[in-house]
Amino acid sequence: MRCVTDDLLLMLRPLLAAEAAAEASACHAEPADLEQAVWLRLLERLAAAGPPPDPQRWLRRAVRAEARRVRRTTRREWPYDGEPAGGGHDPEGLALAAARGRALRAAVRRLPGRCPRLLGALLSPRDLTYREIAGELGISQGSLGPERSRCLGCLRRLLTPEVAAR
Repeated sequence: MRCVTDDLLLMLRPLLAAEAAAEASACHAEPADLEQAVWLRLLERLAAAGPPPDPQRWLRRAVRAEARRVRRTTRREWPYDGEPAGGGHDPEGLALAAARGRALRAAVRRLPGRCPRLLGALLSPRDLTYREIAGELGISQGSLGPERSRCLGCLRRLLTPEVAAR
């Protein structure tokens, strides 16, 4: 029985590869996924009822049935955009976000000159306008952009070794 099964599998391999490649594009699947599913079906069939009377015909029908199943499944499934199932409120996600926030605030505090106050105002949950930030820091509104750029460059240089170490 084992020799017959091995011969059957060797004989069907090229046909299965060709059939799966032909059906894969129509159902937006990978040919290897179709092949794997059909091999599984065939092995289940061999264990339960023995080899099919017409293996090539059985294989073609199995590939088409598997392609139909994939198409049906794809129609019912919708791509998931956005946050994972927990909505971003899973404990691990919250812990990681809190750790990133703490690391960013610590790095901002280590910046030179007016940078900690400027970036603190830009990161503020109050969502301040440039005019409000300029008034709060006592600098002209026109110098906020260049100052912000310089401070972000310093922050980038400060965080680069920390990010690279991870």
